[in-house]
Amino acid sequence: MKNPFTQDSPLVLVIDDEQEMLDRVAAVLVSANIACRCCTRPDEAFAIAVEALPDLILCDLNLFGESGPEVCEQIKRQPGLEAVPVMFLSAAQMPDIIRRSHGSTSTYCIRKPFAPNVLLGLIDTAIRSQQETASETAQRASPRAPLETSPLMALDTLRV
Repeated sequence: MKNPFTQDSPLVLVIDDEQEMLDRVAAVLVSANIACRCCTRPDEAFAIAVEALPDLILCDLNLFGESGPEVCEQIKRQPGLEAVPVMFLSAAQMPDIIRRSHGSTSTYCIRKPFAPNVLLGLIDTAIRSQQETASETAQRASPRAPLETSPLMALDTLRV
């Protein structure tokens, strides 16, 4: 079977203790050409995150009695994972989602069951926002960044 993902495909780490939910999220992501790694246990999520360096973490608020926000905060303490955006999935009512994810490093919270187009839109927005932030940070860190030249500028230079 041919691998549908390119090197440019984002990678989403999905953490949920319900296999049915993992299967549903994975089907939505794969259909949108987004690579995913799924797991049900926090220790497995930690190992995958360190090895795979995901572009986004999508996590249930409750993981077999453990706190999804705490699991994600532990993952993000690892070098290279500090800036990874986090989204939470939950069947909890909206005020509970807001209360439980407050103060965490989450980007968005989405209720189960989710609409696939909403999930994909939020994932795209979160990843693009993180990439733009990383790009801006890199530009500020390097005051002498090389000037970008367009192909036309290069041609003009050659003609002179």
